[in-house]
Amino acid sequence: MVIAMVLMSACGTSDTVAAPAEEEVVAEGADSDLVFATVVKSIAFNWFKRMETGVLEFGDDYGVKSFMEGPSEADSAAQVQIIEDLIAQGIDGLCNVPYGVPENEPAQKKALDAGIYVVTHEAATATEGTVNYDVEAFDNCAYGEEIMKELASRMGEEGQYVQFVGSLTNATHNEWTDCAQAYQEANYPNMELVGKFEGKEDQEVVYNTFKDLLKTYPDIKGVQGSAAGDVVAAGRAIEEAGLNDQIAVVGTSIPSYAGELLKTGAVDLAMAWDPKDAGYACNVVLHKLIKGEEITDGMDLGVAGFENIKIITGVNGAPVIYGSSWIKIDATNMDQYPF
Repeated sequence: MVIAMVLMSACGTSDTVAAPAEEEVVAEGADSDLVFATVVKSIAFNWFKRMETGVLEFGDDYGVKSFMEGPSEADSAAQVQIIEDLIAQGIDGLCNVPYGVPENEPAQKKALDAGIYVVTHEAATATEGTVNYDVEAFDNCAYGEEIMKELASRMGEEGQYVQFVGSLTNATHNEWTDCAQAYQEANYPNMELVGKFEGKEDQEVVYNTFKDLLKTYPDIKGVQGSAAGDVVAAGRAIEEAGLNDQIAVVGTSIPSYAGELLKTGAVDLAMAWDPKDAGYACNVVLHKLIKGEEITDGMDLGVAGFENIKIITGVNGAPVIYGSSWIKIDATNMDQYPF
């Protein structure tokens, strides 16, 4: 394993950039000795199966041993155990997609203390000192606002709506929903948020919760989903109730989940980014760190959507790298996104 002590230090406009404390970076040509692990919320999700494609593609392109692991079901404790096992194995780099950001941070800190570089994805609220960088496909608040614009237009800018997040401690999901709500309150005063509900990354939980919500709030006109299965579960309940034309459903998902319901109209719009590119970019950042390369505003990571990155200091002090691309998927263009 490459021995490199990690130090969070100030750097230009990004405010904080982690770099090795010692000049013991990997020599050119030694990449085949490197081992990078990507840990995800659950290996059972199609979303992360697509991400694995990018992780493996990175390994092929860079000559690095790269692989993906995760629990069979989304669970922070299981993720932490996997990370601790990987630390014991002596990996060189960790890309982590935490189910719960604060729950994963102690394990990430252990990895850093062991000389392992740590980059997260979907963790823009990461605490300084628990990660070298967080990598996001785009500005999360702008994405949440865009979801609200799409939802509001389909609701006629009025009526009740609900939000679902995978976990109440999932930083990215909550940033999307909080920014969507703030945008709604500022721009669509005739809309009303009924509440934010935790789906636990489980479609059955969302399905049953939303069926109960329809009984309590029969006038619901909109749903915002965050986890890829949220809109699917809500759409299923809507279709069973014959309410396709009465309730708008917009949220993050991909065709392999939401495709059939996009066709029937039970789900109106899926928004996303390509997890393949996010997985690749996360590992590129690890590679640059371990090589001692500076990561700067405007840099091209060589990955679609990350050609002109922006680096800011996150709300809890960790440096966050932002790309600049999201996609909108409906029944008319879903064939363009075969994942």
